[in-house]
Amino acid sequence: MAGQKHEHVRVAVIGSGFGGLGAAVRLRREGITDFVVLERAGTVGGTWRDNSYPGCACDVPSHLYSFSFAPNPDWPRTFSGQEKIHAYLEHVADVFRIRPHIRFDSEVRQARWDTERLHWILETASGTLTADVVVSATGPLSDPKVPDIPGLGSFEGKVFHSARWDHDYDLRGKRVAMIGTGASAIQIVPAIQQDVGRLTLFQRTPPWVMPRADRAITRAERWLHRQLPFTTQARRGLLWGIRELQVQAFTKRPEELGLVEQLARRNMHRAVKDPALRAKLTPDYRIGCKRILLSNTYYPALAQPHVDVVASGLKEIRGNTLVAADGTEAEVDAIIFGTGFHVTDMPIAERVIGADGDSLAQSWKDGMRSLRGATAAGFPNFMTIIGPNTGLGNSSMILMIESQLNYLADYLRQLHVLGGRVALDPRESAVTGWNNRVQDRMKRTVWNTGGCTSWYLDANGRNTTVWPGTTTEFRQATRHVDVGEYKVVRPPAVAPASPARTARTKKKAVDAA
Repeated sequence: MAGQKHEHVRVAVIGSGFGGLGAAVRLRREGITDFVVLERAGTVGGTWRDNSYPGCACDVPSHLYSFSFAPNPDWPRTFSGQEKIHAYLEHVADVFRIRPHIRFDSEVRQARWDTERLHWILETASGTLTADVVVSATGPLSDPKVPDIPGLGSFEGKVFHSARWDHDYDLRGKRVAMIGTGASAIQIVPAIQQDVGRLTLFQRTPPWVMPRADRAITRAERWLHRQLPFTTQARRGLLWGIRELQVQAFTKRPEELGLVEQLARRNMHRAVKDPALRAKLTPDYRIGCKRILLSNTYYPALAQPHVDVVASGLKEIRGNTLVAADGTEAEVDAIIFGTGFHVTDMPIAERVIGADGDSLAQSWKDGMRSLRGATAAGFPNFMTIIGPNTGLGNSSMILMIESQLNYLADYLRQLHVLGGRVALDPRESAVTGWNNRVQDRMKRTVWNTGGCTSWYLDANGRNTTVWPGTTTEFRQATRHVDVGEYKVVRPPAVAPASPARTARTKKKAVDAA
């Protein structure tokens, strides 16, 4: 690597989903144009490009699940489908002139910190470049997780994950197994159950499902939003305020969620008349411990005669027969995994090498931790969008992303004020202090006390995913960068020559003359 010349940019952004495009827009608004967006695929969109399964939609209202700086008055429904959200992100890339900065088919294979030159060396699928600052916006829902099921390799039928849907495979008349009961599964099951010959749902843990208050947004509403933009802002503000008021029940008073559980039970009773099936579908943990799911069609789909619910996880596969942990067997033609993503063990962390030569994954071997959800000790000038403990259990992630973009903007301003070649590396004491405060607040939340095991928890049982407070609190905590929480790193000083060595050098020069 020494002596090689590479393209150099001020900022390299990894990913072009909401986080990556938001970072790119913010950089341009800050007057920074010397940046690239490195995208592993051929189009923008992140998780909303990759997840194209039947029924895919967002469970956050459209006007709240969009950038505050890019309102869309023409959302057609209160809850948008995947195609509309993907189209919105394409629109953002066009309107804010981000496309010239994007390098498609450029998956980052490694990002290594160069201590002497104070920059990052990024090896990508399309070449190598260097950058002063790296912003990782790969997101927690980008790399599918498929469980290691004994016998899976011997299965002769079709197998795919919900985030890698095979649209060429015809499910009509097939015997299909759906593995998992998370947010993807409750959308897929109603969307495919009318077409398949038989559907078997393997359920380890039943989710709490609330009615989905979805409707078409009228032409009159859309006209009003176009003519009077403040009405769009007011609608967004109302949606935000309602969710902000709900946070206390999740974070401080989980016992208040009992009424919500009653509403969820009534929702189930209306659609599921079979007491045995209702028993299978009734959770034994506090609502909110896992993400509350929204659907009007999930329970009616499960009540159909050609749909079976196996209240046990998939244990092994023998040929084309799936065997559950309770011994139940089902012969199928296709397996669809709705088993989530690598959230607490993000694959990008394996590829990021810090100042001491360790990967971010090694640094996080005991659990993800960072300063204000953004920066990790030992990784100077490296920032994560949607980092540790920045997730939400009941509101829009776009609110958290925009707060982190505020922090990114001030981080770059601080580097400019310090001047010269400089980097900021968070102090270990600051990272530890921040995480201790977060985990202390986490103790009384429903995510820790609700009696469930969720994807919010890492292998050690720590909740390193969710933010235990309001979006207002997080925005306040990330409004400015406190340089006191960082070590200011300058290039290594060249050791001055000793007087004796200087004298010998002068003598050689005289002799040579």
